[in-house]
Amino acid sequence: MSRLKTLREYVDNELLMLAEDKRVSATAHLYGVSLAATILAKKRGMNEELAAMAAMLHDMHAYKSGSYDDHAHLGADLARDVLGKLNITTEEETDTICSAIYHHDDKLVVDSPMDELLKDADVIDHCFKDSSKPVKEKEQQRYDNLCKELGLN
Repeated sequence: MSRLKTLREYVDNELLMLAEDKRVSATAHLYGVSLAATILAKKRGMNEELAAMAAMLHDMHAYKSGSYDDHAHLGADLARDVLGKLNITTEEETDTICSAIYHHDDKLVVDSPMDELLKDADVIDHCFKDSSKPVKEKEQQRYDNLCKELGLN
């Protein structure tokens, strides 16, 4: 079984513990960000599997706790625990995934390439899932840059 499939099975089982409406929303978001991360990684010549894995875990703390308070930082700790338990990544890969999760909510700051990729994948899912909603102020510049990068002007 692939590492990504192993991780997705873990995430799916964790999401089963949520109420149905929250589970549907969480599943749609995590899989949506994972798909966007895979596409961006391919376009940018980055590791698609690690990008998808970071995306699958990026909001797990918020979903499990029911709170978005400091969810990125706490989510990085949770991701480290999950990846250690599953034993599917090297220490360096775990550090890369956890850094991306740790920084993913800092949309106005520029961090490492994988950190930026996860931020951008999150913005894609937020902004394209329901285009009737206005783009959040903290995501506007990133959204505009992504539209240019993807030729969606």
